[in-house]
Amino acid sequence: MIRLDRYLSKRVGIKRKDVRLLLAQGRVEVDGKRATDIGRLVSVFDRISVDGKVTQHRVRRYLMLNKPTGVVSATVDQQHTTVVDLLAKDCRIGLHIVGRLDFNATGLLLLTNDGRWSQGISQPDNKLLKRYRVSVDKPLTAEYIRTFERGMHFAYEDIITRPAQLTILGDYVAEVGLVEGRYHQLKRMFGHFDNKVLSIHRIAVGALQLDDQLLAGQSRDLTAAEVTLIASKEGTQSAVRTAA
Repeated sequence: MIRLDRYLSKRVGIKRKDVRLLLAQGRVEVDGKRATDIGRLVSVFDRISVDGKVTQHRVRRYLMLNKPTGVVSATVDQQHTTVVDLLAKDCRIGLHIVGRLDFNATGLLLLTNDGRWSQGISQPDNKLLKRYRVSVDKPLTAEYIRTFERGMHFAYEDIITRPAQLTILGDYVAEVGLVEGRYHQLKRMFGHFDNKVLSIHRIAVGALQLDDQLLAGQSRDLTAAEVTLIASKEGTQSAVRTAA
């Protein structure tokens, strides 16, 4: 957010004291309405025009992508294909990633140009549940469920992980729900049992589930309802109930 007078001073190239005259003459509009308050706060997504000429009009973008294996969760990389490289060139501008996936992990990845939205989703205190389907090398037992629920001690950071939900889907496949994202957390948690993780596929973030119509590498815009739901308390509680 920035004050309107500061924005106009930089954008139009006039002194801030002269902005008052522009406003008094009715020459400035914000989101189609005449602006009168020089101290008004505007964001990068407000449509601002001076003398009918648009000086700023950035549209909010929210996308889900089905990340394939072997792709980097980054916007730029000199050696590997990035998730942004998978998008059409006219869709890449200004986007950043909301929560990373490891190089060989697959599944739901979110991208946006709205920093406030992504920050809200990424805050650990929001306890937004992320669900993963994990395949491992050795058979799973009920002891995994109890240990994940208790949390584990990571000696390197000297922390106890938050309780995690583990549901056994088959001898070698589990669904895991996490509300945090420690470095290689899933691999390290299964490593506690000396059980190698073979694949990780993220299927949901909060109440937002990966669209099963999206093939690996494909993406689509989120609906307005999805954008609101994923960051809401209702969406978080719904995700917890679904996982349970």
